[in-house]
Amino acid sequence: MTKLIHSLMDVESCNSYVDNLYDVDSAKCLDAVIYIKNMIIGSNKAKNMIIQQGITPRLIQLLDDPIGGDDLKLEVIAVIGSLARGDENHIKSLTAAGVIPFLLNNVCASTNPQVIEFALRALQQLFQNEATKTDLLFADPRLVPQLLKLMPLSVCNQISVTSIFTNACKTAEHQAILCANGAVPALAALLNSPVGDVQLAALDAIASLCYQNQRVSALLTVSSFGGKSVTDHLVTLMARDRPVAMQLVAARCLTYLHRAGAISADDGKILYKTLPCLVRMCRKENRRSEKALGAETLAYLIEVDTELQRVASISDHLIQNLSLFLTKSREMPAVQLRGVESFDIEAPSAKEVQNLKQAALRAFASLGANDEDIRKRIIETDQLMDHVVTGLAECDDHRVQLAAVRCLHSLSRSVQQLRTTFQDHSVWKPLMKLLQNADEDILAVASSTLCNLLLEFSPSKEPILESGAVELLCNLTRREDSALRLNGIWALMNMAFQAEQKIKIQILSSLGTDQVFRLLSDHEVGVVMKTLGLLRNLLSTKPHIDLIMAQHGRQIMQAVILILEGEHSPDVKEQALCILANIADGETAKEFIMSNEDVLRKLTNYMSHSNVKLQTAATFCIGNLAWNEDSGCRERQARLRELGVYRILQQLLCTNDATLFEKVKAALQQFS
Repeated sequence: MTKLIHSLMDVESCNSYVDNLYDVDSAKCLDAVIYIKNMIIGSNKAKNMIIQQGITPRLIQLLDDPIGGDDLKLEVIAVIGSLARGDENHIKSLTAAGVIPFLLNNVCASTNPQVIEFALRALQQLFQNEATKTDLLFADPRLVPQLLKLMPLSVCNQISVTSIFTNACKTAEHQAILCANGAVPALAALLNSPVGDVQLAALDAIASLCYQNQRVSALLTVSSFGGKSVTDHLVTLMARDRPVAMQLVAARCLTYLHRAGAISADDGKILYKTLPCLVRMCRKENRRSEKALGAETLAYLIEVDTELQRVASISDHLIQNLSLFLTKSREMPAVQLRGVESFDIEAPSAKEVQNLKQAALRAFASLGANDEDIRKRIIETDQLMDHVVTGLAECDDHRVQLAAVRCLHSLSRSVQQLRTTFQDHSVWKPLMKLLQNADEDILAVASSTLCNLLLEFSPSKEPILESGAVELLCNLTRREDSALRLNGIWALMNMAFQAEQKIKIQILSSLGTDQVFRLLSDHEVGVVMKTLGLLRNLLSTKPHIDLIMAQHGRQIMQAVILILEGEHSPDVKEQALCILANIADGETAKEFIMSNEDVLRKLTNYMSHSNVKLQTAATFCIGNLAWNEDSGCRERQARLRELGVYRILQQLLCTNDATLFEKVKAALQQFS
């Protein structure tokens, strides 16, 4: 009852001050703003009440009121800044009301350093929310130069402006605008600041600026301040005597520079500084947040480089330390060790557990991307596959789900694991479920993993087929994303290899010849190649070849001619010729070639081609057509002689290519 009375009194008192907020008397207005500021500090409940009163438009109006003076503006901005420190709904209310343009206007127009400082701090808070639209900062060409000009005026400005840049810089266009206005030398100068918080903020901004941007990264590597290069500054800030947070961000900057191609993997700054720093962050005595960020950054650093993966895997018990991210031991408070300044003393939150899990799975995915021995050591991690399988089912956490799929994809490159561990845990079941309704980034990795599970030696192939994979994969080939089309057709190609006749018929029926033509006309060469690979696998084994050609022969021949007459590379045309060779291996299917004068002429032309691969494929096809154990061989051989094939074969006996020579010799033997 007492709480209710106090609550009613607070509301009544607040209402009276809200009324004063609209008073024409600037003194009353100022008192009201100060009261509101003091009332909402540290209280989300009070902030809710103020926002529900609908005073945000009035605060914006006061910001733009020249009569109120700087004292009023300072208090208004303080209220806005306090509201921005609330929850996400408070920030959304402020941004929806249009507060950001007015704050930016005060930053540009005010001559009062304190007003500018307060406005920058409020903007810093607003931009830290992911929902805040940052394009406003880059829409006006005056804003970025003005912010850079304000940076040297105070430490507070330096931290606020760099933080704004960090959170606002989200696209390559944003990076280009910042770079064009001199952000690189400005940030390089801040790396030499005596204030640690300034250095930390500058590092964050540099990371945002160079992430996946080759041009900016190249500029950063040749930039310097005070006679010391930016990269040398980064190495210095990554030293063990620096705060862990600073080491981590400096390592992240160097990681991004490496991945953007500005620093090579064998550069000492990467191999002997950045890599060991990030491995060190994964030790069990570090804070959970440090371990998670360190492992995630490490995963990105080594993702595409085999040597970095190898070195990381044998460094400082990394695999064992990462496995601890996944075990129940992570739920115990961390123990303070000698030389460790900070440690966790409370049980982890659900978010911390998820962050550790996704970081570990992503790191395992990168470590096992190429090396079979590393994969074996990872798979031996206690209950790893259980964690991967449960991670696939993490519907509420996209990051964990994606990391689990990536880890599974990496491990699926192992023939041994496909035959053993994957079968023991039936990983195809959660994977197929995930493929039914996943976002495109997860779908891309999951479908790529499925390609490996459909290889002929995988025990998972048969149950995957029985679970409706054909239709699912055919639908992938119709997606707009070229990576999904590629994975869809690739998986179908693997599925068709040495498959039963009914599976091949099902694939062709579900895919349809019209879709085959569309895929063969795809702008992505990989899609075209895998589609041709699918046709090759479908057209194998004599009875299968004859049946499929009897049902779809005309369309398949049109598809082959489409490729042979198109502007394609020799590798692509070689696949088309190999399809003809498979068709020529059928009993009745041969007639589709023998009755087509145009195709026969093409074969003879390719036998004399300058590319030896095309010569070999065409010769192999001729050998199958002339095969002397098949019925009608004499008539076919006579027709081929008329076309000059025998003469060309004799000329090709002079070739220096061993493979072509064997094919020529085998073809000539059929004519004897």
